[in-house]
Amino acid sequence: MTLPRATYRLQFREGMDFARAAALAPYWRQLGISHLYASPVFAAAAGSTHGYDVTDFNRIEPALGGEAGLRALAGALRREGLGLILDFVPNHMSATPDNPWWAELLEWGEASPTATFFDIDWAADKLLIPTLGAPYAEVLEAGELAFGLETATGRLLLRYHETALPLNPPSAATLLARSGDATLQGLASPLASALPESVEALRADLRRRLTEPGVPEAFRATLAALSQDRELVHAVHEAQVWRLVHWRAARDSLTYRRFFEITGLIGVRVEEPAVFDAVHGLLLRLVEEGLVQGLRLDHVDGLADPRSYLERLAAALPDGTYLVVEKILEDGETLPAAWPVAGTTGYEFIAALAAGLCDQAGLAALGEAYEAFVGRPLDLEDEVAAAKRQILTENLAAELATLVRQAAELAQRRLATRDFGEDSLRRAIIALVLAFPVYRSYVDEAGAGETDRRLIAGVAERAKQRPDVEEPRTVDFVVSLLLLEVEPEDSEDALRFTTRFQQTTGPIMAKALEDTVFYRQHRLIALNEVSGDPGLAEASAEAFHRAMLERRARQPHGLSATATHDTKRGEDARARLYALSEAPALWARAVGRWSTLNARLRSAVDEGPVPEPETEWLIYQTLLGAWPADLEPDDGAGLAALSDRITAFLEKALREAKLRTRWTAPDEPYEAAVRAFAEGLLDASEPTFLQDFVATTEPFRRAGAVNSLSQSLLKLTAPGIPDLYQGTEGWDLSLVDPDNRRPVAFGTLDARLEGLGERPLAELLADWRSGAIKQRVLQAGLAWRRARPQLFAEGDYGALRVVGAEADRVIAFARRHRDRAAVVVVPRRPLGLLHPELPAIPAAAWGDTAILLPEALQGRRFVDALSGAARQGAGSLPLRDLLDPLPLAALDAV
Repeated sequence: MTLPRATYRLQFREGMDFARAAALAPYWRQLGISHLYASPVFAAAAGSTHGYDVTDFNRIEPALGGEAGLRALAGALRREGLGLILDFVPNHMSATPDNPWWAELLEWGEASPTATFFDIDWAADKLLIPTLGAPYAEVLEAGELAFGLETATGRLLLRYHETALPLNPPSAATLLARSGDATLQGLASPLASALPESVEALRADLRRRLTEPGVPEAFRATLAALSQDRELVHAVHEAQVWRLVHWRAARDSLTYRRFFEITGLIGVRVEEPAVFDAVHGLLLRLVEEGLVQGLRLDHVDGLADPRSYLERLAAALPDGTYLVVEKILEDGETLPAAWPVAGTTGYEFIAALAAGLCDQAGLAALGEAYEAFVGRPLDLEDEVAAAKRQILTENLAAELATLVRQAAELAQRRLATRDFGEDSLRRAIIALVLAFPVYRSYVDEAGAGETDRRLIAGVAERAKQRPDVEEPRTVDFVVSLLLLEVEPEDSEDALRFTTRFQQTTGPIMAKALEDTVFYRQHRLIALNEVSGDPGLAEASAEAFHRAMLERRARQPHGLSATATHDTKRGEDARARLYALSEAPALWARAVGRWSTLNARLRSAVDEGPVPEPETEWLIYQTLLGAWPADLEPDDGAGLAALSDRITAFLEKALREAKLRTRWTAPDEPYEAAVRAFAEGLLDASEPTFLQDFVATTEPFRRAGAVNSLSQSLLKLTAPGIPDLYQGTEGWDLSLVDPDNRRPVAFGTLDARLEGLGERPLAELLADWRSGAIKQRVLQAGLAWRRARPQLFAEGDYGALRVVGAEADRVIAFARRHRDRAAVVVVPRRPLGLLHPELPAIPAAAWGDTAILLPEALQGRRFVDALSGAARQGAGSLPLRDLLDPLPLAALDAV
């Protein structure tokens, strides 16, 4: 395998296309990355801002520059010595008529050649399209449904505002017969009896007729007149394989598998060989031609059988292709060893950083302060279970209904289980889902492996203890299905149930934990991160070392991320917030003071004062994380810009929390009151709070900068492939998507990089607010990786012993490979030792604290890859010498 040395994640669309990216190739080479890591580039739904709503796997997005543009980008990267990694989406596609496979399916139903491409319940009466803004009868009566014509394809359509669905040939023939045009009427009869393989010739005739002067205009006028006939519109609608329904119907009656709760994204049956080939044709060609060197596979847990898919893909790819998966590992979970991948996209690395950089005792005290402020105790386990139940029984009720129906059908086949009613089975399934501690199990047609057996056994025991499970035997029965412990004649249907169950627990975990609880519980919001744990129990250097040893053993070549398009806040915003765990009492006093000071900004809305304490605590932490490094409390324009970002974030956060408002039922008065409170905080004409806030949080911002530099160096040197998210060479104080996809000032970053290595470190520290010091650390660290590729790709990892008064404030380790060695030292919990003006720690603050070198490294000469200073390795390295002036050490043994 040809390993990346470091990757740079670039978000295409919204101003970034292939031509602009190609012009940035020299900058990325100078920065030191080896591979550009591109967001999805295949054709996507019109207006897509992200590319995960693919419409055509065999076409590169024209708006980005098409295939020619992608080839030009690959060439520009190659000239700079860089490779290309593509983000690929095998699990789902856009369920819009822009998707030719979907359009054909809507037209022909099960007779379509693409009917098997999508995960659809064809046993259902109709394929439901939940897009109407009101019940069907009201939409029909209001005349919002109308016939349309797509001249480019020769298809006739039923339109609902921007939605245009193709009509089946008999319905299209009915409209042609009423056209009043002899030629069009002549096409009606053969079209009514057409087959998928013969329809194209008829369409060609139709398109030719529609190019004749005046014909399309006249026919459109006819269609507009026919659209006034409500009975005709209804009859045509009812003749389709699909049925338009109110968007709320998706909750409990959807007839296809979707991505999470997004009805516009339909599951693809990529487990079928023919579908696999159709989906991957262009992708494999690009890899085989050498334009693409690696792949990031999106949402691997959504696939029916991830291992089989990955094995098939690995077999189809040229040897040496780098392959990683977006797989969220929960605490204690490991990547399945049988998967032929280099590793994950690295969310678990963020969790390890949180454990390494936070203060354990401070987290507990911060939790107590939070409980006191909000006036209630926290029970994270109960909150997660409640959120899971809400998501499963409300948002994903259709998926639950499918599981209950499948389980009930299997139960009826055996005397011992035929008395299990659907309600009892529903309770058992809910209890099992609530008890799942990870995203999913991986039982396949070969059965359950030992890891899955242990997982499901533990889940079953917890499920049986839930008070709503009145009959434990129903849990045992569902578990027998999950483990495929059934009669041979039931094995196929049991596997179908298990597959669907496994494809459901992932979305439940994601929507309940990441997109609900993370917006409800705000003790320390830096921990509310993908793969993170809001209730983090152990924070120590030892916890970080254990995670890295595990990483070195399990996936040494997985990506090490600190920010992605899916993270809840920027990497440097999190680093700032980690510092709160060092001074919980100071923070609690400040929040209490600010809450009293800002009482004038609260409003009374229905249930009481707004914002409620939980939201107010969230607002202050959010402000701390997002506050620009150079923003002064009297900068009206800067405050206004920040206010726009904060209020947009709060709208999303409150709706995701699903407590007093939600996306499907916004509470406008409540949201307006919270928005007004946040805007009032950032009103430059009322400076009292702003001045207090800036003065109080200044030490946290400096300590956060130290934490940021620490996590940057750890990412560059610990096991894994460092991944830089776009723009994070400077301070990344972004909020959740879409804030983290704002345009990047590449011109500024590029200009600053030139000559950055020549600037004295003391000067960069003094200029820390600009972010140049972080860019310098990244450039120097990446150069170090380039000079020592095997050391960092293959080297052993070992924690180094730290002694002295401040030993608990250091993370120190060595990487060794043959005669090469590196020693890395970073501070943790820097707030108590912080320089009064700089993101640094005075030499005297370290006292007698020192790193003890193992015998194999004693006597070696070291050169600091960041400062260039030479060090002689005796038995110990005093930190007062090592971490001055820069609070980091990156020692290369020479």
